[in-house]
Amino acid sequence: MSEASGGRRGGKLFDDLAGVAGGAFSALAGLRQEMEAMARSQADLMIQRLDLVKREDMDAAMELARRATERVEALEARIAALEARNDPQGPVENSSPGN
Repeated sequence: MSEASGGRRGGKLFDDLAGVAGGAFSALAGLRQEMEAMARSQADLMIQRLDLVKREDMDAAMELARRATERVEALEARIAALEARNDPQGPVENSSPGN
């Protein structure tokens, strides 16, 4: 009977150890998630303080600038064509009195 009760104690001991280890792993996993959330929060605060923008916002702004540049170039070409049509001799050079 001693062997049987000793075997049960050993089994219970291992069950207890497994339960403690499982609890420790769960606690560590929770701690890890909490630390990651804190790190993300701190990074977001630093980004806000540095007045940085997100990549998506920067890409959108760059696209707007590219379109505006294309529009300006198209308008400059249109103005040049209109000026050439109105003055077929070309642009008149401004001469200064010293020349």
